Amino acid sequence: MSDRFAGHNAIAALERNTELMTGRVGLLGLPAPQLPVGVDATLVITEHAGLADTLAGSGRGQVCFGFELPDDHVRSLDTLVLFVHKARQAMTMQLAMARALLVDNGRLVLVGEKREGIAGAARQLQALAPDAYKVDSARHCQVWAARLPATSGLFDPEDWISWYRISAAGTELEMANMPGIFSDGRLDEGTARLLENLAENPVSGPVLDFACGSGVIGAWLQSHHPGLGSVDGIDVQAQAVMCARQTYVRNGARGSIIASDGLPGDLGRYRTIVTNPPFHTGVRTDTSMTEQFLRDARRHLLPGGELRLVANRFLPYQPLLEKCIGACQTLFEDGRFAVYRARVPS
Repeated sequence: MSDRFAGHNAIAALERNTELMTGRVGLLGLPAPQLPVGVDATLVITEHAGLADTLAGSGRGQVCFGFELPDDHVRSLDTLVLFVHKARQAMTMQLAMARALLVDNGRLVLVGEKREGIAGAARQLQALAPDAYKVDSARHCQVWAARLPATSGLFDPEDWISWYRISAAGTELEMANMPGIFSDGRLDEGTARLLENLAENPVSGPVLDFACGSGVIGAWLQSHHPGLGSVDGIDVQAQAVMCARQTYVRNGARGSIIASDGLPGDLGRYRTIVTNPPFHTGVRTDTSMTEQFLRDARRHLLPGGELRLVANRFLPYQPLLEKCIGACQTLFEDGRFAVYRARVPS
C-alpha cells in the first residue's frame, strides 16, 4: 500500500468529533489504511481492494470489500460514519446502504473535504433527514450528523447496475455501469482511442487488462478478434470488478476479473498487457499507481511481450515505459491522447 492516503484531512476532522461515535460503529468509504484514532469500529466497508486487504490484516473489526452487506450487520449499527464520495450518484447509493445498516433512528456522521463535494453531499443528507446539522468545520472539511429512520428493504448492489451500449471500430457491446465507476455510462475518449488503435494494430494472447474498469477492453478485444482467446482483468475498485464481471457475462467474454491494488505477485505471465490507467486519487492528480504498475509489469510479460498504454499526452509515461519495459514507440497521438507500445526484449 502506498502512502498516498497519509494525512487525509477528513480523518483529522473526524478525530476531533469522536464523541459522536457511540454504540456499534461502522465506517463506510474510509479513505486511509488505518482506523481514525479513538474510533473502535465494528464494521469497515471500502470499495478499494488494497485498503480492504490492509485493514483486514489489522484484525480490528470486520472488513467488507464492496457492497455485499454481511447479514449480521443489517440494521445493526448505532452509528455509521460516511466519507464523502465525489460522485453524486455514488453518494445516493451509499446513503441507501447506510439506511440498511443503521438501527431505527441511528446516527449518520457525514465527513468530507470541500473540494470533494461535502456541500452537495450535505444537501443530499438534508433531503433525507431535514434535521441534519453541521457539527464542525476544520482542515477544509465539514462534519455533519443526522438521525435516520430505518428502511424496511434490504440493500442489493445489483439494483444499482444499469446498462449502456458502446461502439468502437465497428464492434458494439453492452456495458454494465454502477455509481462511482470511472466510465460513468459512456465510452471515455482515451479508451476509444486505444480500441481504435487495437483494431489497426492487433495484439497476441494471453492478454491482461490492467485497471479494467467496467471490462470494456477485454470484452471488445474478444468480440473484435474472436480468435484471441480469453482476457483477464484487474481493478482496485469494487464497482469496477462487479461491472466487469457482469459485462463479460452479458457479452459472452471469457477471463478472470481480479480485485487487486496493483499486480498480485502470484499473477501469471502474458504476451500482452493493455491499460488505460487511472491518474487520480479522489480529486487529486496521482500517477503513483501507474508508476508502480509499470515497475511490476515486466515480470508478468513473456519474452518479446508488449505493453499497450493510452494516456493523456501531458503525463510522463514514455520515459517510464522505456525504463521499465523496453523500447517504446508512439502508435497514435492527437491533441489530447497518446497510445504507446513498449516491448520486452525477446
